[in-house]
Amino acid sequence: MKLRSPLPELDGATIWINGKVRKEELLGEKLTLIHFWSISCYLCKEAMPDFNRFREKYKDYLSVVAVHMPRSKEDTDIETIKQVAEKLNMTQPIFVDNDLLLSDLFENEYVPSYYLFDRSGFLRHYQAGGKGMKMLEQRVNRIIEEK
Repeated sequence: MKLRSPLPELDGATIWINGKVRKEELLGEKLTLIHFWSISCYLCKEAMPDFNRFREKYKDYLSVVAVHMPRSKEDTDIETIKQVAEKLNMTQPIFVDNDLLLSDLFENEYVPSYYLFDRSGFLRHYQAGGKGMKMLEQRVNRIIEEK
């Protein structure tokens, strides 16, 4: 997905965990962060405590949606996804993408990866990997200040 691309519709989930959201609900007041992860991803699990702190710190400025992107057939078990998400304290809505529909729309290949959209729903920042919270935080702060 190229910078300035619009946020796609959040359609085609196998199931939603922690509530469902629509694109229209995400636009307007807050920035939107779409976070791809997988239960078989060690880096995702390792980065989650820092990500959860980040999510809480910016909850007034940022709507977060997680997308579970399976990397193997074993990653598609809904009960396991729910258990791992709970264990990782993931309270944000989780789009389970067992058919890779949203992953394909984003042209996403990596977990973890982060897509930051502005209030109008246009992609402003992308990064992949578990160690990029500082860069992500800088981008969020820069876009918040734009108003």
